[in-house]
Amino acid sequence: MGNASRAAIIGDRRITGLSADVIAELVVELGPLWHERHQAKLMPRQRKRAIGAGAKHRLVFVDRLSATLAHLRHGVTRDVLAC
Repeated sequence: MGNASRAAIIGDRRITGLSADVIAELVVELGPLWHERHQAKLMPRQRKRAIGAGAKHRLVFVDRLSATLAHLRHGVTRDVLAC
């Protein structure tokens, strides 16, 4: 997702139900926790593929957070969120 799209989604309170300041606070508070949990989930198991192989995640944490907030507010499906 581009920076312009991300700014439009975060700036429009109708989509997420939260102001840009509250979303920024959530990113600061939850971002490091999400990253630690994600890394911890990857570490304890044996690798089946080489490092860097497999699917590439295109959504950064802010994009995942905004998709989650939009889903919780409007109850939209994953197909709608993908658009």
